[in-house]
Amino acid sequence: MRLSELDYELPPALIAQQPLEHRADARLQVLDRKSGALEYSRFYKLASFMRDGDVLVLNDTRVIPAQLVARKESGGRVELLLIRPLPETRGAWLSLARSHRRIKEGTRLLLDSGKALRVLGYQRPGRAIVASDDSAPLSELLKESGLLALPHYIRREVGAADQEDYQTVYAAHDGAIAAPTAGLHFTTELLAELAANGVKVAPITHHIGPGTFAPLRCAEVESHSMEAEWYAISQASRTVIEHARRTGARLFAVGTSCVRALESYAITGDAEGFTGLFIYPGFRFRMVEAMITNYHMPRSTVLALVMAFAGREPILKAYRDAIRHRMRFLSYGDAMLIV
Repeated sequence: MRLSELDYELPPALIAQQPLEHRADARLQVLDRKSGALEYSRFYKLASFMRDGDVLVLNDTRVIPAQLVARKESGGRVELLLIRPLPETRGAWLSLARSHRRIKEGTRLLLDSGKALRVLGYQRPGRAIVASDDSAPLSELLKESGLLALPHYIRREVGAADQEDYQTVYAAHDGAIAAPTAGLHFTTELLAELAANGVKVAPITHHIGPGTFAPLRCAEVESHSMEAEWYAISQASRTVIEHARRTGARLFAVGTSCVRALESYAITGDAEGFTGLFIYPGFRFRMVEAMITNYHMPRSTVLALVMAFAGREPILKAYRDAIRHRMRFLSYGDAMLIV
């Protein structure tokens, strides 16, 4: 598949810069994979598209304040985005580091709080290994000085409201650097309504990292290599999922992270671990039968995934129609249901 096949023209005015006041008021575009038919609704009406026994698979990762702004002792500004702890290097974290010049191994970085970090080395180019240079662990420094990292296309400062808005209502396990945005539309009231209608919930954890957002640069999409992200599917959720598969109930994956975790589990049998699964057209889905997602950037791995699920032409047609209907795009935007 050529990279150019993942192109479409996204009007900048349709990129949502703020969330809606009420999450479930988001508009919902519904795409039927078999017929290609499109219809429009509201997210709070999701129950009308689900049946008794269907399973909603939710990603319960919690976004951490992963961004740190520091300075070298020489005065140069450094921006760090902490990705995850490295168990093999006690107390150290893998990070993305941005500075005017490459940061040398051993460099001490000072935070405004007076605490300090040290660059221990590099896992690979662009991936610095950092650790606290004080007695406080890095996880505590993040709580003290870390900032929420909104996507680059949200062109404003992070506000106090984003601390709650950029988090699902069911977030439970710290570890993501970005929200599983398809889940941002759910409210506790909507989840209760779905449960009352017989819809089951199977939470999984997939800590979203830079692998999801790394731009595709290869002319041939198949040549791209995904950076691995950690996921876990509990025994309780596996029981719900396997029961649904035996009884013919549908699995609704909420977001591309859930799709990748479920399909990784289906392929490997591993209920926990790191997945670098890259899903693009031609992939054979083994578990997911419906998915809820937001609208995605051109030339992105997540757009390749939804094209693999519903077909390239039906997705491009749906996106063109969404643009015509002035739907709101990307993280704080409207939703899409593919059945």
